[in-house]
Amino acid sequence: MTTESPGRLRASSGLRVAVVGLGWMGQVHARSWARLPQHYPDLGLRPRLVAAADPVPSLRSIADAYGFETFVGDWRALVARDDIDVVSVTGPNHVHRDVGVAVAQAGKHLWIEKPAGRNAGETAQIAAAVQAAGVCSAAGFNYRNAPAVGLARDLVAEGRLGRLEQVDVRFLADYAAHPEGALSWRFANATAGSGVLGDLVCHATDLARYVAGEIVELVVDEGRFIASRPEPAAAGSHFARGAGPLGPVENEDYVGALLRFSSGARGTLTASRVAVGEQCAYEIVVHGDRGALAWDFRRMGELRTCLDQDYQDASWSTVLVGRDAGELARFQPAPGIPLGYDDLKVIEAYRLASSIVGVVSTGATIDDALTAARTVEAMALSIAERRWVTL
Repeated sequence: MTTESPGRLRASSGLRVAVVGLGWMGQVHARSWARLPQHYPDLGLRPRLVAAADPVPSLRSIADAYGFETFVGDWRALVARDDIDVVSVTGPNHVHRDVGVAVAQAGKHLWIEKPAGRNAGETAQIAAAVQAAGVCSAAGFNYRNAPAVGLARDLVAEGRLGRLEQVDVRFLADYAAHPEGALSWRFANATAGSGVLGDLVCHATDLARYVAGEIVELVVDEGRFIASRPEPAAAGSHFARGAGPLGPVENEDYVGALLRFSSGARGTLTASRVAVGEQCAYEIVVHGDRGALAWDFRRMGELRTCLDQDYQDASWSTVLVGRDAGELARFQPAPGIPLGYDDLKVIEAYRLASSIVGVVSTGATIDDALTAARTVEAMALSIAERRWVTL
């Protein structure tokens, strides 16, 4: 996070927002900006949705529904405006680099979705532009924003688990499990850069390093289980069915990795987009020589812990995270009332807005996206060369 910015605002001023890409994630960003003063009134910022850009003309009605003042088809017209302070970049991977660099060079703050480019080289270009411009940035690693994840990180940092020994991360989904799932941009390397590596593995590596420390070495295997898919009948999400002729899937459905951490801990990472029976099964389990913890996104408000017991025959407890954990008190009055996915993105918006007004922020930045991209790049090298790779 930078401490000076040409576009830095006073906390008492407005925040003029633009969004590039108005699909599901762009709409999540729009809702997050709109909700910011509701959950963080003390920040003193009232976002104004100035402009949205998307090449799909039919999304103009969506822009109107969210209250955007202007809708354009070309993101360049949006970035060129002088009445915008911050831009959310939520389009497909292949536009991240060009839009992200242009946003920073225009002196605007940047909230960009992961993986922030198709490869580490593109992510590095965005990071360099952000640093050169002195603007603030946020990257879309929302799972680290869960209050239970923050508690897990604190327990590890405080040594409550002892010496870390094992870190296991699973990110399993079924969104591409149907063989008639449409051949969207996600399955082509020219537009996506990679498959489950860029989509889910980058999330998993960020969660692992946020809780348990840096990954320093890895070896990886991959699998492509659905070799071809039907062309899409029309624009749609990655849950859409195809109806056209079959085309080749160019990237991986599954990744399995062995990890080594800077602490000396060993770990595993498993990710799949074709795991039948699994919907957003995003989990991390950490074992130390004196305790353990586990978190599952599907039970976001809970942290399972095994602490302060003997080495053998220890038992687990389930903690319902309370108002003092992370940002929970901004959203719910008591433990047992969990946050939702959108709430994590509001927290993300808050942490970026805090950095913009000069308040110390703990949010993920483009530098975290670059670390994730370099980790994914090392995984791709390990797959290609069938060997351990040092980061």
